[in-house]
Amino acid sequence: MPCSLRATLRTFARFAALACLVFFAASSLAAADRPNILWLTSEDNGPHLGVYGDEYATTPNLDSLAARGSIYLACWSNAPVCAPARTTIISGMYPPSTGAEHMRSQVSLPEGFQTYPTLLREAGYYCTNNSKTDYNLELGRIWDDSSGKAHWKNRPADSPFFAVFNVTTTHESQIRMRPHQAVHDPAGVRVPAYHPDIPEVRQDWAQYYDKITEMDAEMGRRLAELEEAGLADDTIVFYYGDHGPGLPRGKRSPLDSGLRVPLIVHVPQKYRDLAPADWQIGGKRRELVAFVDFAPTVLSLAGARIPRYMQGRAFLGTEIAPPSDYLFGFRGRMDERYDLARSLRDERYVYVRNFMPHLPWGQHNEYMFITPTTQAWHRLHEQGKLTPEQDLFWQPKQTEELYDLHADPDEVRNLAGSPAHREILERMRSALFDKLLAMRDVGFLPEQEMLDRSQGSTPYQMGHDEAKYPLEKILRTADLASQRDPKNSVALHDALEDEDSGVRYWGTMGLLMLESDAVAEAESALMKRLGDESPSVRVPAAEALVRFGAAPAREAGLAALQEVAERGSAYYASVLALDAIDRLGPLAEPILEEVRAIKPPKNPPARSGEYVERLLAKLRSN
Repeated sequence: MPCSLRATLRTFARFAALACLVFFAASSLAAADRPNILWLTSEDNGPHLGVYGDEYATTPNLDSLAARGSIYLACWSNAPVCAPARTTIISGMYPPSTGAEHMRSQVSLPEGFQTYPTLLREAGYYCTNNSKTDYNLELGRIWDDSSGKAHWKNRPADSPFFAVFNVTTTHESQIRMRPHQAVHDPAGVRVPAYHPDIPEVRQDWAQYYDKITEMDAEMGRRLAELEEAGLADDTIVFYYGDHGPGLPRGKRSPLDSGLRVPLIVHVPQKYRDLAPADWQIGGKRRELVAFVDFAPTVLSLAGARIPRYMQGRAFLGTEIAPPSDYLFGFRGRMDERYDLARSLRDERYVYVRNFMPHLPWGQHNEYMFITPTTQAWHRLHEQGKLTPEQDLFWQPKQTEELYDLHADPDEVRNLAGSPAHREILERMRSALFDKLLAMRDVGFLPEQEMLDRSQGSTPYQMGHDEAKYPLEKILRTADLASQRDPKNSVALHDALEDEDSGVRYWGTMGLLMLESDAVAEAESALMKRLGDESPSVRVPAAEALVRFGAAPAREAGLAALQEVAERGSAYYASVLALDAIDRLGPLAEPILEEVRAIKPPKNPPARSGEYVERLLAKLRSN
């Protein structure tokens, strides 16, 4: 080999080695320079903190955190109850698109879809969760540690951490715990316009604020840990609640009262370049953010990749996306009671579309009815002693609701029929339906039907297969059905013969919601649907016939409901049937003895196993 070539190769090798050293040094520096991220979460509380202007609240630690950071004035949890809300966060996807919207359900994601902790761990983060999960998704090991002992202190040396600490102090179950001596004076409570001003309500609200103060102290201890470890300047901190207050018309409500949560973010000076250009210490941010945005945001802060399948947008970090025009909310099955509502919020207005308006917000949910406020409020409803605003919770819903949060923060004056707000209503209605179509919302199939169609696949994949899920046709029928307009009866009657069971389901639901005349005209077609291959279609057809049919049709409808209720292999169809039987009250008397004797299935779904038992217990107590 010529000397000149040998020298050239030696020189190249030296430069290559130097380049490698520079590269690895830069990589190590980048890893060492990445922020730690701490999430502090509380349960069942809205933005009832001092920093949000609530003078009744006592929250010095969170107020102090906000003084060093910024608060978000419009953050939605997307779902108004724990499991689907937390499912939204962990996946960065809307549960109505993944089939995970129903309380304590469990479905799978498509292969290759990963949660944000998995992606953070791939990027070199030590990820801990202390300790609530409550995900409606079948997930493998996604955390380095998820337990009551999980802590960022256990990380390997030089590893950046992502840590979640969840506080249960403010949970619904703690608000009603008795005995309790209120520290916050019940006389000082601001009773919202939808609640009656009675002692039980004031006591529950005062206890709620007491629990918020206790939670604030726990958050203070977690923040002190960070300071004592000398990590406060190296750690971005989030504090947020997991959905609205654990009182009726808060939790479980797809209104702002059930979806708006506090969100405080502290970005140390060292990482100020990861905040938006207009970030202010002690600032109040008006941009719309939601739980679906949290996964993309934390990945953006960590410099990790944001998968295309995630449906939110990053509002901090290296990949900040433009603000959203709307926030999206949803309500599906709440424990043992079915419902279907979708909501949208912009900076000022909340729009709600109820697809089951014949059902009240205040369906009898066993867990909710333990709360003293619920019991006293319902008792006054039965006694006819509520104002119209207070009685809305117990009445059939309006198909559309529109509220002006500036003029009506308690959301009790429905503007959907206001000529002055027609343009706003139409704009938000159009935006909502565009959203449902874009995300391929699978919630328009009954839960049992969704699972049956997804066998061998996942609800998300089924929802994106037009052959398996003709969404536009199903959504169009659901829209007609929920309008409760007699002019739609012919189209709904025709829908009973459609080849798709989802269309047939909404056809039967629409006739049920139109009541007597429509059912009488379609009685023979509804009788045919009692033999439908889908048990989810048989249930509303049977309920319609029992309520509004002639005697032979009523008998056939009751027999069909009993048959579906007894089918333990179709668990969620059984829940649907038992719901209907309970709503029928005295009309179900001929089958009650047999129904009360039903034994719950031996192998119920892992996360929904008590719901048939709850409904049977309710029927046995009647």
